[in-house]
Amino acid sequence: MPELLYRDRRDAGRRLAQLLMPWTGAQPLVLALPRGGVPVAFEIAQALHAPLDILLVRKLGAPGNPELGLGAVVEGDPPRRVLNAELVRRLHLSDEYLEGEMARQLACISEQRLRLREGRPPPVVAGREVILVDDGIATGGTVRAALQALQALSHAGAARVVLAVPVAPPQTLAQLPLPASDIVCRLQPHDLGAVGRFYDDFAQVDDDEVVRLLAQAAMTARSVSGA
Repeated sequence: MPELLYRDRRDAGRRLAQLLMPWTGAQPLVLALPRGGVPVAFEIAQALHAPLDILLVRKLGAPGNPELGLGAVVEGDPPRRVLNAELVRRLHLSDEYLEGEMARQLACISEQRLRLREGRPPPVVAGREVILVDDGIATGGTVRAALQALQALSHAGAARVVLAVPVAPPQTLAQLPLPASDIVCRLQPHDLGAVGRFYDDFAQVDDDEVVRLLAQAAMTARSVSGA
């Protein structure tokens, strides 16, 4: 299926941008989930002449198995915690453990903020049209937390949130807290396997690339605004 594959994340972003052109007039804020979502979101922001930023989300891991996601914590004032209540009950986890794990992940978010956003505060989403971007979705836990947090990062929340991803299984998309009309996903295989299967180049995105793309997007935005 060569015609369905993306060359890399930026190619995926350019193809998604074609489907997102109706949102140009809404002057959206494009938010990427780092690191992989940033090159995808960069191309979308460029095509829509929209500002680009990142939304920092960290998975909450289970005791002895950090890859088993209990939920996630999302940056904000205050930070937003989203839990898989059924899994928490099944593992008989204490409030003390959950609070400790949240504190650990918030510390990681603080470090990421310094590295990737150079200490800038989280973006203001109140009243904004927001396009949330990642490079693909498997189980959807991180994206689900981010979507829920976008409605709680401020008193008003975002005016509207649109999710844009290059590839995700339809059964996962159906479980997200968004209407289908606000999800833009070009490839929706029932048997996903791994997100990387749908890219020729799915090399890891490093911090330097994230910082460079954010800086380039900011420079473009200043040029467009005449600032």
